Amino acid sequence: MEEQIIKIEDVSKQYKLGVIGKTTLKEELQRFGARMKHQEDPTTKIYQGGVSSEIKTGDTFWALKDINLDIRKGETLGIIGRNGAGKSTLLKLLCRITAPTTGTISYNGRIASMLEVGTGFHPDLTGRENIYLNGAILGMNRNEIDSKIDSIIEFSECGQFIDTPVKRYSSGMYVKLAFSVAAFLDAEIMIMDEVLAVGDVAFQQKCLTRMKELAAQEQRTVLYVSHLLPTVKELCSRCIVLQNGRIGYDGETSDAISHYLESDIASATFLDYTGMVRVGRPQRQAIQLLNVAFEGKDNAIFYDDEFIYLKLSFKYLENSIGVSFRLEIRTIEGRAVATSFKEGFLSGKAGEQQSVLLKYDISNLVEGKYNTVLTFYYCPEDGNTVNLECAEGLSFEKKCVSTKEMIWNAEKWGNIRLSPPCVIE
Repeated sequence: MEEQIIKIEDVSKQYKLGVIGKTTLKEELQRFGARMKHQEDPTTKIYQGGVSSEIKTGDTFWALKDINLDIRKGETLGIIGRNGAGKSTLLKLLCRITAPTTGTISYNGRIASMLEVGTGFHPDLTGRENIYLNGAILGMNRNEIDSKIDSIIEFSECGQFIDTPVKRYSSGMYVKLAFSVAAFLDAEIMIMDEVLAVGDVAFQQKCLTRMKELAAQEQRTVLYVSHLLPTVKELCSRCIVLQNGRIGYDGETSDAISHYLESDIASATFLDYTGMVRVGRPQRQAIQLLNVAFEGKDNAIFYDDEFIYLKLSFKYLENSIGVSFRLEIRTIEGRAVATSFKEGFLSGKAGEQQSVLLKYDISNLVEGKYNTVLTFYYCPEDGNTVNLECAEGLSFEKKCVSTKEMIWNAEKWGNIRLSPPCVIE
């Protein structure tokens, strides 16, 4: 029987919405005593009779509920699910960034993680110095790191800039160096969030190949989160689907992906982003997306003769003039098929909340299920786009009006159906 390396038992995680936690010395002592006795936190517990009196303000939200999971040594486990399903929260619990509200997580190995761009790096240190810092955090001595540093630098493709402070690195360079550190330093468990999407396509493939080698040859355990389902299928032998904070499916990767695709992906017509954990860092934080909705719909199924009315609600974090918006439409597997831009039409003052209703014609999309990505950005005259906010949007299903439509082979012909041509003599 393969050795168990991670065991998750009855884990749940609760957050307070709209409240910054404040505690007294008494509460901190109570928390410390509970941790020492491996008991639940008495200051945040929800009792069956209602909310504990210790919780004085704010609503609560269960990001994860009753998670049980056994992960074996050398296993490559994919974690998929919609935005807000609990994927990032689960990884943060596994990396001990935050503690579970209830339940226990036990490990049998050291963890190397990459949850967002720049995680574990000190911006004022050089790339080389950060390699030694990360190695020391993992418990390695200088000689051990010395024996691996050349391989790390070569794999990262950052050799020319390795003695430059990482605060001057692009997001792609951050990712390359961070992955290389995680892949070559001695850690039995690798935890990878979807930040690999920041890197270029060639490096993504290089990373996937390296992770497969580590699992097969060195018996490393890999936990991988991504919305790019083809990469999950390529890398992972097992996959779980998170749905509303619970495990909706646990099994072979192809079956898990089928379960995810066949779930009620086209039922949601509203998404709330107020509690969203933002993966990666926008180049400039000037806008916060609050919610998005398909206006006037009780489901997310659209026909040829329907328009999408997309209502966006957001908050300005700073005075802003001429903000643009981009909508990307992707297949459920993550392949981009269409993009719409609306430039320079939004303006507001810091702290102001605003809503806008946008109309989209999707009649040329063929039948299928699609995801959306929402991006607010500046497009200055020099052409260097500056992203202000980016998030996964609502999913929808497109259907044709006529049942006599020819069966469209989207894999060969694509997802956009052009209008018939005009015959010119």
